[in-house]
Amino acid sequence: MAAAGTPAPGSMDARLERETAQWLRWDQNPLTLETVKQLIAAGMKEELQKCFGARMEFGTAGLRAPMGAGISRVNDLTIIQTTQGFCRYLEKEFSDLKERGVAISFDARAHPPSGGSSRRFARLAAATFVSQGVPVHLFSDITPTPFVPYTVLRLKLCAGIMITASHNPKQDNGYKVYWDNGAQIISPHDKGISQAIEENLEPWPKAWDDSLIDGSPLLHNPTASITKDYFEDLKKYCFHRSLNKETQEKFVHTSVHGVGHHFVQAAFKAFDLAPPEAVPQQKDPDPEFPTVKYPNPEEGKGVLTLSFALADKIKAKIVLANDPDADRLAVAEKQDSGEWRVFSGNELGALLGWWLFTSWKEKNQDRNTLKDTYMLSSTVSSKILRAIALKEGFHFEETLTGFKWMGNRAKQLMDQGKTVLFAFEEAIGYMCCPFVLDKDGVSAAVISAELASFLAAKNLSLSQQLKAIYVEYGYHITKASYFICHDQGIIIKLFGNLRNYDGKNNYPKTCGKFEICAIRDLTTGYDDSQPDKKAVLPTSKSSQMITFTFTNGGVATMRTSGTEPKIKYYAELCAPPGNSDPEQLKKELDELVSAVEENFFQPQKYHLQPKAE
Repeated sequence: MAAAGTPAPGSMDARLERETAQWLRWDQNPLTLETVKQLIAAGMKEELQKCFGARMEFGTAGLRAPMGAGISRVNDLTIIQTTQGFCRYLEKEFSDLKERGVAISFDARAHPPSGGSSRRFARLAAATFVSQGVPVHLFSDITPTPFVPYTVLRLKLCAGIMITASHNPKQDNGYKVYWDNGAQIISPHDKGISQAIEENLEPWPKAWDDSLIDGSPLLHNPTASITKDYFEDLKKYCFHRSLNKETQEKFVHTSVHGVGHHFVQAAFKAFDLAPPEAVPQQKDPDPEFPTVKYPNPEEGKGVLTLSFALADKIKAKIVLANDPDADRLAVAEKQDSGEWRVFSGNELGALLGWWLFTSWKEKNQDRNTLKDTYMLSSTVSSKILRAIALKEGFHFEETLTGFKWMGNRAKQLMDQGKTVLFAFEEAIGYMCCPFVLDKDGVSAAVISAELASFLAAKNLSLSQQLKAIYVEYGYHITKASYFICHDQGIIIKLFGNLRNYDGKNNYPKTCGKFEICAIRDLTTGYDDSQPDKKAVLPTSKSSQMITFTFTNGGVATMRTSGTEPKIKYYAELCAPPGNSDPEQLKKELDELVSAVEENFFQPQKYHLQPKAE
């Protein structure tokens, strides 16, 4: 999901001239074409450099960049070029591409200055495939992102494309790609697609004529049948239908100006729950996201202000918030003190994992089935599922960060006849129903609502149940944050220092007063807890990631972000089962985090900018 890469060496002016001349020849969007003409006429080299400095890199999460003119931006021409490359790559990989075809959907993003919108990009992508004789299942209206992987599996297609920038700022858009196994692509497909894009930059003869898909026998509209099938499949995860009909629990839902509203309403209906009250100012799709600074529920209370006000008005205790493409979910609960508590991704992961296991166990009394049952989470997420798995007897596996890894691993396990109950990551992503091999905020919302209704019938809150989980399986207290750093050189220096802490190529043995007992470096492939000192998880030289395990039961991971100029950290303190003192653990974790910030990040030395509160 990389933005623009680094410019190639050689004369910048000559390269710029070549790129812009090509653009003037190929671009048929009057708005972006005019923009480039004006920039050239005015000699605005710096602005041209921003638009043409480097082509957007196609990574495992596809593309993500601002909309606008030029090869560094998402626009009609770059969407055509990307799809041409993707089409050629798929032709090479699948001999039956013309029988099976692809799925394409889109969110509600739009950028009037450049005439770009997710809907238009989806139509241009569809036209590219249709022009080559490839069947396209193009949704006729906006859908949540998880509908694309669902469609790929349901209709046994070769691939899926979702045009979305998820919860990014309003000027961004993106191109997310799924393989025929229903999971996001992983390496080496990203490199293969990237190369194919470079080889197919000139628009094909009919590339700009998106009207050729209207009335084409190759174009199919899966909207009605897929929506029906999805909610039928979802019903299998409803465990307390009669209780749902009776519950007095009220819910507020916000789709944060995105696509989620109708789908979450339909999910509640599928579970026989009364529909949640939608935040009126945020329920309809609006590419301007007028009521929020960032359309990201991970930002917590700021995005949820209107939700809390509505909940207080109608006396609802639970708020459910989706991000704009409805693949993530945040949940908040009104506490007895009158305060609102926004659960972290790890806390909601603990609640949903406990609930899906408990509900599954009631249906599957045979203990032998446990040995074929799995839960997954990413390596920077809480290890609470590991603790539950140890005590209950099912399997837990961790993967690298990101749902592409969990989706692909889940599919491997399911193909071996295993049951995958749940997967989650701390960035509020949950896979509660393995018929979607990606995070899904629609299923997570309704399953969270059923869980809350079930607990309310027992006079319990989500917060009380979370505490009960920690008492039974051991407290898992987490803390995550980041520093902003725009300088790649500083990042390399900082991580290099950790690998050569004593000047003799050794990692640190302590961090402040905390003793380190294990180190795993997924950049170099080192793991001193393994007999051969080699890491089990895949390694990646292009991103930095080191995990320190401490003798006090603490774990801290430092890693770079693939999408933002951030060095992130994730810290967790895991206590054994029994009624530990959470306040004491919290204090100890705060001390550990301060030590990591001070000794390993050294923000003063490296001029790192802390997260703005």
